[in-house]
Amino acid sequence: MAMAVRAVNTCSIFRSTSSPPLYPFRCRLHHFGAFQCKSYPNLGLHFPICRTDRFFLSHGGVQSCSVYSLVESVMEELHASRKRKRIYASTKMGLTSSGQLLEDKLKNQVLQKGLLLEFRKDSERVLLAVAQKADGKKNWMVFDQNGVTSSIKPQQVTYIVPGIDNFDQTEISNFIQKAQDNLDPTLLEFAWNELLETNKSVTAEELAEMIFGCAEPLESYCAHLLLSKDEIYFTVLETKGCRSVYGPRSTVQVEELLRRKLAKEAAEKELQEFVQLLKSAKSMPSHAKPPKSSWKAEEKIQHKIESLEAYAIDACTNDDQKKTAGMILRAMGLVKTASSALNLLIDVGYFPVHVNLDLLKFNIRVDYPDEVISAAENLLSEPFDPDEVDRKDLTHLKVYAIDVDEADELDDALSATRLLDGRIKVWIHVADPTSLVQPGSIVDREAMKRGTSIFLPTATYPMFPEKLAMEGMSLKQGELCNAVTVSVVLHSDGSIAECTVDNSIIKPTYMLTYESASELLHLNLEEEVELKILSEAAALRLRWRRNQGAIDTSTLETRIKVANPDDPEPSINLYVEDQADPAMRLVTEMMILCGEAVATYGSCNNIPLPYRGQPQSNVDTSAFAHLPEGPVRSSALVKILRAAEMDFRKPIRHGVLGLPGYVQFTSPIRRYMDLLAHYQVKAFLRGDSPPFSAGQMEGMAATVNMHARLAKRLCSSSLRYWILEFIRRQPKEKKFRALVLRFIKDRIAALLLMEVGLQASAWVSLGKQIGDEVEVKVEEAHPRDDVLSLKEVT
Repeated sequence: MAMAVRAVNTCSIFRSTSSPPLYPFRCRLHHFGAFQCKSYPNLGLHFPICRTDRFFLSHGGVQSCSVYSLVESVMEELHASRKRKRIYASTKMGLTSSGQLLEDKLKNQVLQKGLLLEFRKDSERVLLAVAQKADGKKNWMVFDQNGVTSSIKPQQVTYIVPGIDNFDQTEISNFIQKAQDNLDPTLLEFAWNELLETNKSVTAEELAEMIFGCAEPLESYCAHLLLSKDEIYFTVLETKGCRSVYGPRSTVQVEELLRRKLAKEAAEKELQEFVQLLKSAKSMPSHAKPPKSSWKAEEKIQHKIESLEAYAIDACTNDDQKKTAGMILRAMGLVKTASSALNLLIDVGYFPVHVNLDLLKFNIRVDYPDEVISAAENLLSEPFDPDEVDRKDLTHLKVYAIDVDEADELDDALSATRLLDGRIKVWIHVADPTSLVQPGSIVDREAMKRGTSIFLPTATYPMFPEKLAMEGMSLKQGELCNAVTVSVVLHSDGSIAECTVDNSIIKPTYMLTYESASELLHLNLEEEVELKILSEAAALRLRWRRNQGAIDTSTLETRIKVANPDDPEPSINLYVEDQADPAMRLVTEMMILCGEAVATYGSCNNIPLPYRGQPQSNVDTSAFAHLPEGPVRSSALVKILRAAEMDFRKPIRHGVLGLPGYVQFTSPIRRYMDLLAHYQVKAFLRGDSPPFSAGQMEGMAATVNMHARLAKRLCSSSLRYWILEFIRRQPKEKKFRALVLRFIKDRIAALLLMEVGLQASAWVSLGKQIGDEVEVKVEEAHPRDDVLSLKEVT
């Protein structure tokens, strides 16, 4: 009786070629107490000596036997059998030491009709087929397991099943099923142990002899499948055509591969558990979905959800995040794209429907570190004004603070009077945050990192902690407020006659929106004569600047407030302001006047400041005189303007504003460069040296301006998203008024949608000219994809 033994984890499986197939036999070993072992060193095997009633073999039924006597007899027979078959094994099987030639094992079988073969269909599929006939000089027509006849190249063949000359193609499926039923990857461990000990290589047929006791077609194919799919115990030593010789890996390699396999299985299990969480959350109604914080409660879940988030916003920092996100999307049956990841995160409730992707992509600072909040609280609880004794009392002045309706903090306010000689005197009062914050302090450094406050339709992210900005810095109606006041006396032509800068204390009289200020101007009330004087001063200044070559770029400005942005259908409040509106013109002119006055003051006193300029020496504005004033002309002019420049030692001409010099000074709570100018001027007023040299300011400006540009992009993209969302919700039949700004190509025109203040493009009919109004309807509006399709109503 020729027998084979497999020893795995102290279990033995006994086979006999004259018995029913014994590899399905399983020994059932109960937990042993102390026992002795019988050793067979020449076989490298050790068996326990245990009581008869604790060990069973099952094959159709349960039988008890004497394990000790059975093992003894089996070992003796196997030992004798091995002696008898030593020559047989070395000749028929051709087991070869790793140092010997492998040529004999790699003799290829020639393709011929009727052979059962395995071939590689593509990079992912391997099929079993029967050779039909030659197809040309080298190729063969084959009939595969799927019932498909195709032509294959010889190099596609991965294995020819030995011992078959004319296989019935209708039996392919049955053959595959029998092979699958017989596969047991654990059999490889026995073969690996044997071959590693003797340092031998093996072919599929030789492995079949070892583990099945014969090399019949089915057994050989099973052995081939085990070897070709194995990633642990064996490696290919050499391949020639469709023949391969395999060698056992070292113990160290096997242990490492097993460790990796276990780790991979654990990772796959984690992945499946995470996928189930996603599917569960996806199926929940909106109100019941898990909160965002719950996805970060466990580290392994947090890693996966953050990888998915990074993939959704194109912000993966390493290949691991990309790989993890890809596996999750594939497991969810989704295509591997950023939009798929985004939609999935929205579906599970991790992101709101209208999540601001740019806010995440740009890594905008939305929260303050605890130490900054603590420092800000200290500034409020223990205020100290270093300029208190030098402040000029201007509380007798009527002070107008004019801003947008939703302004959170107020930086500036205005006063005016007519002097006895008829000239106009204007005071521009600017909030004084430097009375609380000192250069280089923790609060100042945080403000510099932010560069600017960010005003989005959905939220405001202030440059200073909100409580500090609102309670300690902002101007408030009817309250005493610290300020830096720039006073200017104008010549009758609107040019500056005198200007001074002082620390001051004021008491704002009115807090007005642009709408209410425009209404007061229209009413022309005698008791609000100061507002009328301000309007007159603004008109003088505008005329003077235009005479100096200023370019008017006023247009429509859209403002949106979204009250509940996390809701799937939040309420949107949209309104459009005309920058040529009297109240807006008034405020704009006074802010520009303040900038010129500070530049003049800085130049006269040699103060290093962030002087802004915009050279426009090559711009011939007369070439645009034929265009209608307003948005049409402004749109054309903006396209040819050169980039702004900065100098930190002396003023430079600002051609667009028509000024010899200009410094932004009126928004120190919102813009860090304005705050920087305040630090410099305030130091001069105290008689101190400026805290920053021109070179230092230049370096600081590079960082601050970079953050400011990023914030501008964010504000622009967010505003456009919500305008498109507003448009998307309008009735399909709604018509929009559109102003033709210019023609892009043929009859495709750039349009300004008057009701929403958005530029778009559409084909317009013949006869329409630049400056004409047309009516358009919306065909498509997709905020997430930034798509707006318009059609002219004719």
